[in-house]
Amino acid sequence: MGGLHRRTLMAATLCLPALRAARGATPSVRIGVLTDLSGPYSGIAGKGSIACTRQAVREALQAGLPGAEVVSADHHNDPKEGAAIARGWYANGVDLIVDVPNSDVALAVAEVARAANKTYINCGAGTTKLTGGSFSANTIHWSYDTHMLARSTGGALVRDGGSTWFFLAPDYAFGSELQAETSAEVVAAGGRILGGAAYPFPGTTDFKALLRQAAQSNAQVVGLANAGADVSACVAQAHALGIGDEARVACLLMQLPDVHSLGLEVAQGLVLTESFYWDLNDRTRAFTQRLMAAESPPTYPDMIQAGCYAGTLHFLKAVAALGVARARADGAALVAKMKAMPTDDDAFGPAAIRRDGRVMVPAILFRVKSPDESTAPWDYYTEISATPADEAFAPLGDFKKS
Repeated sequence: MGGLHRRTLMAATLCLPALRAARGATPSVRIGVLTDLSGPYSGIAGKGSIACTRQAVREALQAGLPGAEVVSADHHNDPKEGAAIARGWYANGVDLIVDVPNSDVALAVAEVARAANKTYINCGAGTTKLTGGSFSANTIHWSYDTHMLARSTGGALVRDGGSTWFFLAPDYAFGSELQAETSAEVVAAGGRILGGAAYPFPGTTDFKALLRQAAQSNAQVVGLANAGADVSACVAQAHALGIGDEARVACLLMQLPDVHSLGLEVAQGLVLTESFYWDLNDRTRAFTQRLMAAESPPTYPDMIQAGCYAGTLHFLKAVAALGVARARADGAALVAKMKAMPTDDDAFGPAAIRRDGRVMVPAILFRVKSPDESTAPWDYYTEISATPADEAFAPLGDFKKS
């Protein structure tokens, strides 16, 4: 563990910050939000994921469900560091780890959860390897994955005439999977892949040379198989270079905080997919209003952060149904109970957890509004279409426990 950050080890050991279950009460379970608090995914996960997890705990208490203490730490996009924190947390009484953006870190934590027989709900990573044929009986995957993004955003742009593609992707599991999944959609629709470029992750901030390479390919679509600060930087730099005038920029994973950081003047017209939007319906608006009233500063959540809320709330319902003692002792039994119970919350509505751990929610395709179309703060999206969950996600593969 020589490369671990001392402040991360302190956070993991001291369990700060924490939320007590009730005034003076001892919490029944402990939940760890393992996230990116300082890197490229801090805007789409980070403090917002912690806030949404706390909101679920508050609502669970109001509903008479078991209380929980929430702890958090930054994995710094390092799989070894993430695994070490997870291992320490589980050994010291944490019952659930939630969030974990970055697919390499996510897969490392899944292995730790399996070995410790603890519960793990991933909301922040895109890799389909968390589910499918080699799933873990201890892992649930909420919000999205690379197949869903490729099918929704990639498929829509191909149908809209984008038949030749050039990709930019970070050099780790998420980027390579998203590029491969989208390439398959393009080719299946009769399109062609003209090339691609991988860049070192994390740490790359200047994408101009890669964007020029994409433009020189004469591809109709520049596919950005990245997320968070990386996709925002790519869009801003492509806009400054005028690349969007000649080719369409496809953001295969862009979320509400990314649009906010870019501003509508730059982001307008972009097409993207989320499984949650705060202004989608009465229930999503009600959830967002409660969250904003409880948290300072107020936050408008994206699908990763909303997944932390929904996953935590469903976890606490399952703890109540199974019994606290058994839930804490057997993570696989608790995950099985979660799968057996239908989910229903104000972020995603009614849904189900497939036997491989995939949470089945629709993929919603949005277009980013122009400044003139937006009539209120954070009024950023217009819904284009929705893909049902059974069409958005890959079919259930061979049922094999890892």
